[in-house]
Amino acid sequence: MKNTFGQSVAVTLFGESHGEYIGAVLDGLAPGLVIDEAFIRHQLSLRRPQGKISTARVEADEFHIVSGVFNGKTTGTPLCILIPNTNIRSGDYTPNIPRPGHADYTAECKYHGYQDARGGGHFSGRITAALVAAGAIAISILRQNGILIGTHISRISDICDRTFHSYESDIETLADLAFPVLDSSKADMMRACIEDAASEGDSVGGILETAIIGLPAGVGEPWFDTVEGMLSHALFSIPAIKGVEFGTGFGMADLRGSQANDAFRMENGRVVTTTNHNGGVNGGITNGMPVVFRCAVKPTPSIFQEQESVDLAKGENTTLNLSGRHDPAIIHRARVVVDSVAALVLCDLLALRFGTDFPK
Repeated sequence: MKNTFGQSVAVTLFGESHGEYIGAVLDGLAPGLVIDEAFIRHQLSLRRPQGKISTARVEADEFHIVSGVFNGKTTGTPLCILIPNTNIRSGDYTPNIPRPGHADYTAECKYHGYQDARGGGHFSGRITAALVAAGAIAISILRQNGILIGTHISRISDICDRTFHSYESDIETLADLAFPVLDSSKADMMRACIEDAASEGDSVGGILETAIIGLPAGVGEPWFDTVEGMLSHALFSIPAIKGVEFGTGFGMADLRGSQANDAFRMENGRVVTTTNHNGGVNGGITNGMPVVFRCAVKPTPSIFQEQESVDLAKGENTTLNLSGRHDPAIIHRARVVVDSVAALVLCDLLALRFGTDFPK
C-alpha cells in the first residue's frame, strides 16, 4: 500500500476528505531553496471552487509547513505540509452504496471495509490540495532554473481553445487565470456548457493541454523510466485522468513517417526541430524542445441523476439518488493539479540527472 512517488525527490500524500487534516511530505529537496508561501497560497486559490461550475464545498486551505523549512529556506530534511479540513458534511453520503464511476467500490475491495469512506476518503479530489501545495514548491524551484509549466483547457464538449503559440507568453498568461483558456472568447462558452450540464444534474469532462519549456536535452531514461512514462505514471494518479498523449499522440497513427518526423536544424548555436510531433521527447529522453502533452479528464462521477448501483451491506441491486455538494466539472480546477504533478516529476528527474543538489 504505497502513497509515495519519486526516487530522488519524493512526495507522499496522506489524509482523507473528511478527516482532520490532509497533507504531503516532500523528501529529497536540496537545502537552501527559497519557500514562497504567498505563491503556495496563489496556487491553492487556482484549485478553489468557482461558483455555479464547481462544488459548494469551499475550504480555506490554510496550510501549515511543520518541518523541513527554517528561516524561509529548505533544510534538506523532509518537508511536511498540513492542510486542515474545516467544511465537511459527511451526512450527504450514502454508506454501502458505491457511486458509479467512483472509487467507492474498489476502495471497499482493497481495504476490506476499514477505509474512511466519508466524502470519498483517501480517493477524494480533496487530497489534490496537498498535491498543489507541494507542487507549488516544485514549480517555484523550476522557475528559478528557467523551467516553466503551463496548462490550459484545450476542449470541453465541442468547444475548443487555441493551442500554444508563443510558449513563454502563453504560460505566463495562464499563470494567473482562474479559468485557464488561451482564447478568452471561449471561456464563457465553456462555462455555459458546464452550467447546462449542472442544470440537468449531470457533469462534463474535457481535455487539458500542457507545455513545459526550458528543460535541457538529455533528461530521462530509455525503456522503463522514460520522461513520458514517469509523467504518465504520476498524471494517472490524479482523479479523473483517463488518458495521456504526448505531442501529436494518437494522431501519429494517421501520419506517414515523412510527416511525423521532426526535422533537426541549428538555430542560434543549438539543435532544434522544425516541428514537434514527438512532444519534445525522443527515445524517452528530452530533446530540448517544449514537452507537450494532453490529459483526458472524464466527467465527474458524482451526479444528481438516478443511477443503478448495489447495496454492499445487503448484497442486492438498488438505485442511487445522490445529494450533497459535487462538481459538475473539475477540469478547470484540475489544471493546477496537472502543473503540480508535472513539476514534482521534473524535480525528481532533474535530481536524478544532475545530482541531489539540483535544482538550486
